[in-house]
Amino acid sequence: MKKSVLFASAALMMCYFTSCGGGKKTEEAAADASAETKTEAAVPEYKLLDLPTVDLSTFPKDADGWITLFDGKTFNGWRGYNREDVPNAWDINDGAIHIKGSGAGEAGAKDGGDLVFAHKFKNYEIEFEWKVGKGSNSGVLYMIQEVEGQPSYVSAPEYQVLDNANHLDAKLGKDGNRMSASLYDMIPAKPQNSKPFGEWNKGKIMSHKGTIVHYQNDEPVVEYHLWTQQWKDMLDASKFSKDKWPLAYELLLNCGGANKEGFIGLQDHGDDVWYRDIKIKLLD
Repeated sequence: MKKSVLFASAALMMCYFTSCGGGKKTEEAAADASAETKTEAAVPEYKLLDLPTVDLSTFPKDADGWITLFDGKTFNGWRGYNREDVPNAWDINDGAIHIKGSGAGEAGAKDGGDLVFAHKFKNYEIEFEWKVGKGSNSGVLYMIQEVEGQPSYVSAPEYQVLDNANHLDAKLGKDGNRMSASLYDMIPAKPQNSKPFGEWNKGKIMSHKGTIVHYQNDEPVVEYHLWTQQWKDMLDASKFSKDKWPLAYELLLNCGGANKEGFIGLQDHGDDVWYRDIKIKLLD
């Protein structure tokens, strides 16, 4: 056994010094293999959680197919992102889901964090109403995958919810792509027709086989297509690019995972925001 090892080692050394048919090619092949190994090693590792979901058939459905996701009184069907209960930073206020402003930034409250409806959706229209306090920021996220130790938006596009007149985010980004109803940091909502803080706005998101449309106050304001070159180009130019945030890039590029579906969530950004009249219609 030892002799075999010695002979093998000698053969390898001889191959090294004699180039074994082409030293330059061998070195190039080794460099290529090394580069490939580095590329593979750079793929971010992550763990998807498998937390409880709800049976959608138990929720009220009207004659037009709209399913009520929030009854105005309870958190039935809702739980925290990456957890099984509802964070205390959320309450129900005058028939609306309310994130209590902590002033501590994203998920900064003592018991804060994003809220999700515990069912994965694929093709649908979701309607909701939203209202912000002065200078407030939040968002409706979709295609969420629950990734251990990561925020919800690491895997999910965001319908921005914002007080455009008083929050700094409205002036950041590019061409208004962080204003309300925008695809956050990628596509600005046009026309920009949001109402001032303290007033209710109507939001809607349509997701159908990769086509996504945002509506604000009954007008379509954003349209784009997941899993396309357009989507990749937008990610490359955003804060979620491969160089800036490799994990987000990997997850968003393959948005919705293998089944192309995910949770819908409401963001805790540390500010006072209200949501009500949340309902969804499933599409074929």
